[in-house]
Amino acid sequence: MLGRTEKNDAGERIVAVLDIGTSKICCMIAALDGDNVGADQPGRPLAARLLGFGELAASGIKAGVVIDLAKAENIVRKVIARAEEAAGRQVEEIVIAASCGRIASTNFTASTDVAGSEVSDADVARVFKAGRDFVLNENRTLLHLNGLGFGLDDNEGIAEPRGLKGLRLSADLHAVTADDLPLRNLTALIDRCHLNVSRLIAAPYASALASITEEESRLGVLCVDIGGGTTSMAVFAEGHFIHADAFAIGANQITYDLARKLSTPIEEAERLKTLHGNLVAASSDDHELISYPVLDQDEVGLYQITRTELRELIEPRVREILGLVHDRLCASGMDVYTSDHLVLTGGGSALAGLQDFAEQTLDMHARISAPTTFEDALDTLHAPAYAVAFGLVRAVSQRMGSGASTQAIDGTATVQRSYFGQMGQWLRESLWDDDRETRGTGT
Repeated sequence: MLGRTEKNDAGERIVAVLDIGTSKICCMIAALDGDNVGADQPGRPLAARLLGFGELAASGIKAGVVIDLAKAENIVRKVIARAEEAAGRQVEEIVIAASCGRIASTNFTASTDVAGSEVSDADVARVFKAGRDFVLNENRTLLHLNGLGFGLDDNEGIAEPRGLKGLRLSADLHAVTADDLPLRNLTALIDRCHLNVSRLIAAPYASALASITEEESRLGVLCVDIGGGTTSMAVFAEGHFIHADAFAIGANQITYDLARKLSTPIEEAERLKTLHGNLVAASSDDHELISYPVLDQDEVGLYQITRTELRELIEPRVREILGLVHDRLCASGMDVYTSDHLVLTGGGSALAGLQDFAEQTLDMHARISAPTTFEDALDTLHAPAYAVAFGLVRAVSQRMGSGASTQAIDGTATVQRSYFGQMGQWLRESLWDDDRETRGTGT
């Protein structure tokens, strides 16, 4: 049977991941190179092999939330069975992505007295224990808790405090939480498939891991994944994951807009969007006609629309999505850390002209990103729609390669909001403070 730490004869570690989206549900089974687990960086090919993959159109899911358990179970079972058959092995445990439950980030500082003459694993664990206690409550689930930097007495910006001498240890921490009940329904869905959830990973984090480069993660970047039912956001800076967010509007809303306004079937609206939708105007758009059927009409081709008219129907929803990205990013205070750089991924990013439209709308440098894949990955999977699945594998690899322990031990620690209520001063001072007047100018 397949467990999250199972090794094969070649010393590889086997992992199974599941992306439960509004439009599709896919399962990936991969073998991680045991000698290189955790050594990868964003943008670099992951030392892994694809063993099996399964995918079907989603059912019983809306905006990442289970709305019909029986329908969702039927699809999940089939998808996992297809991946198992291709891999030639069975799954016991699986890692799943979470995009529901009002994902939210919290940045804060925890501190504790150093117990001995120098900082030990126990002191670091005590700080992280205080961080977990601070963000957890009975209605929220902790998805991620990562350190952004340490301080020792009056010294900030310490990357590794263990072994250093001091009296007071502090840590700038970033936590991602989500509402408990939607996540419980996701795990209940997996339970009905006779599987165990080995880990829940925030979808925006997974998507960014597969889509951004190492340089982007250092300089600062906003990664936006436009899925079918949700749009998620992740911010990286100085190589750290510092913010996550998501909202329940995605590319499917564009399809529904077309279906309603043109009185055409959903399938036809999706075809119009995918094949003919374009956010960049061309001189011929006013004259080029596109035919489409109307509900309850037998004649196909009786109704027509110009490319300009189609663009005018698509543009308002895209502008709304990008506007929400901008508003939520600015409200969080994280806009100053992105270096005005935007990476777009997810199935919705395939809309023609989105890159230029996003650059004009958000005044940011933008690019469309397909996920960084790994050995033997199918060419058809090298597409933005599979960013979350590949990111889940990368996240598991990084976790397996992490040797630092943050297990709770006895002791006391205090917690407070970080500098300006957002981030540690070390990060704020390291990003663009000497260069603010030239940001966004392209220089």
